[in-house]
Amino acid sequence: MTVSIQSEDVVSRGADQRSIVESSSDEALSTVSTPVVTAPAMSERVYRHRLLVRISHWLNVPFLIILIMSGLQIFNAHPALYWGDRSDRDRPLLSIRPMQTEGRDVIGVTTILGHRFETTGVLGYSHGSGRAFPAWATIPSAKWLAMGRQWHLFFAWLFLINGLIFAAYALASRHVTRDLAPTSQDLRGIGTSLKDHLTLTHPTGEAANRYNVLQKLAYVTIVFIVAPLIVLTGLAMSPTIDTAVPWLLTIFGGRQAARTIHFLACFSFVGFIVLHILQVVLTGGFNNLRSMVTGWFVIKHEARC
Repeated sequence: MTVSIQSEDVVSRGADQRSIVESSSDEALSTVSTPVVTAPAMSERVYRHRLLVRISHWLNVPFLIILIMSGLQIFNAHPALYWGDRSDRDRPLLSIRPMQTEGRDVIGVTTILGHRFETTGVLGYSHGSGRAFPAWATIPSAKWLAMGRQWHLFFAWLFLINGLIFAAYALASRHVTRDLAPTSQDLRGIGTSLKDHLTLTHPTGEAANRYNVLQKLAYVTIVFIVAPLIVLTGLAMSPTIDTAVPWLLTIFGGRQAARTIHFLACFSFVGFIVLHILQVVLTGGFNNLRSMVTGWFVIKHEARC
C-alpha cells in the first residue's frame, strides 16, 4: 500500500510539473512575436539610351567645350555687349575690362547694366594681363582672334550637323513625344519635383528610369529653343549670311542684339551643363555613365516584406 501510494503521489507530482511546463511554454509562445521575413532588394537592367542618342551625346561634349572656349576668345577681342544694331560704348549692357585706379594699379572691372563689380584675378585682369576671360578659359589661350574664329566656325558646323541628325532621329523615333515632352500630369507635379530636387530626394525603382518633369523641360528647352537660337544668332552675325538672308538679322533686332542673345544662349548651355553633371553625380554617377556608354541602366527595386 505504501509503495502504491508513493507511486500515485509521484505520478501526481509529475503530472503537475508537466502541466506547469506546458503552461509556461504557452505563455512563452504567446509573448514571442512572429519573425518578419524581408525579401532582398532586386536589381533590373533596362536598355535606356539607344546608340544614336549616345553617339550624339558624346560628340557634343568636345564640340561644346571647344565652342564655348573659342567663343570666349572671340568675345575678348571686344569685351562688351549692346542692344540694337550699333555699339554704344558709353552704355553697354555688359562689359569686362581692365581699369587703372588712382594709385596706378590695374584691376579687372565687370559692369552689368551700369553696376560695377571688381573681378580682378578672374574677369577683366588676370595673371598680369588685361583680358575679359582668363587664358585657361579660352581656345587658344593666347590672344589670337583669327585662330579663335577658325576653331569656332569649324566646330559650329559640326555641332549643327550633329544636332540636326539627333533632332531628326528624336522626332522620327518618337523619342521626343515618348520620353521628353512633358505631359499634363507631369506639369501638375512641378512643385513636387522642385521640392524633391531641393531636398536631394531622388526617385527609386521604376520611376528612376523615367525623366522627371524638370528634366523634360530642361532637355526640350535646350534642344529645341536654346540650341536653334544660338545657331541662328551665330548665322545672323555673319556678313555673308546677312547678304543672302537679310531678314534674319532684322528678326533679332540688329547685329549687336544678335551678339548679346548669342552670348546669353551660350551661358544658358553652361548653366545646363553644370546642373546636368551635378545631377548625374548625385543620382548615381557610375550607373548613369554606364547607361550613356553601353545603353544599359540598372534599376534597384525596394525590398518588400
